[in-house]
Amino acid sequence: MTNDSTHSTPLAGTIALVAGATRGAGRAIAVQLGAAGATVYVTGRTTRTAASEVGRPTETIEETAELVTAAGGEGIAVPVDHLVPEQVRALVARIDEERGRLDVLVNSLWGGDHLIPWGKKMWETDLDQGMRILELGVRSHVITSSCALPLLIRNPGGLVVEMTDGTAEYNTRFRENFYFDLAKNAPLRMAFSLGEDLKEVGGTAVALSPGYLRSEMMLDIYGVTEENWRDAVAREPHFAIAESPAYVGRAVAALAADPDRHRWNGRSLSSGQLAKVYGFTDTDGSRPDGWAYFIDVVHGGKDATADDYR
Repeated sequence: MTNDSTHSTPLAGTIALVAGATRGAGRAIAVQLGAAGATVYVTGRTTRTAASEVGRPTETIEETAELVTAAGGEGIAVPVDHLVPEQVRALVARIDEERGRLDVLVNSLWGGDHLIPWGKKMWETDLDQGMRILELGVRSHVITSSCALPLLIRNPGGLVVEMTDGTAEYNTRFRENFYFDLAKNAPLRMAFSLGEDLKEVGGTAVALSPGYLRSEMMLDIYGVTEENWRDAVAREPHFAIAESPAYVGRAVAALAADPDRHRWNGRSLSSGQLAKVYGFTDTDGSRPDGWAYFIDVVHGGKDATADDYR
């Protein structure tokens, strides 16, 4: 992709920070922002010389940055532990020194899947383990926003995207585990609260959730690849509604390029919802609406199939 077309690169000149861009939704968001022409700082704890506690050393922030650049943007990898305020402040100071602005902040920080004690009650869960889940999924977001927002609000129109799992409508249900429930509901409230704070300075904050995400980890769990992912439907029928990470990446790119994005301020959004508004598709040309499928069919008993929601 070249940078000589404002149509193909609507985010040319945009400076973005995707916090937590090593893999999954964060990586795809960074790449899609790059495809739209943005300069993207990508952060995480796994590099080509060090791995995080997640234990997936093959996915690195350097690789993400290279994918951003290959897509048409400029990717810049910065190793950062977002639970260490000094590291986040240094990151923001670097962005300020090198670019003088920050237009988009995506808090895609997580890395707690391996810690979730599925099937255990709150009081059966090790407290340190539970608190680590909250550190990774909540405290990291708070630290990053606190450090980065002073730069983002320097120019009006900044966008903050709080990534989570589940929309506000869906998450009225218990999310199977006390700590996971807290970690994935907190970003919904963060977006609402940040939206209130950002109103006076012309900024926008939203919470965004992909649907049933075909992340690298999920594909490994089912023993499939992005090319043959439908083979996993025999094992898990609801996987038929699954979406590629690129889908939610395109959702963020569409939000960032929308001059009227403030209409979404403080709201909970999903990739499937925004696809209908902005007209983008998943990599296979479909528009899966995972959360509507789960609400209507899985929990609501509607006589329909995943194909009806693609």
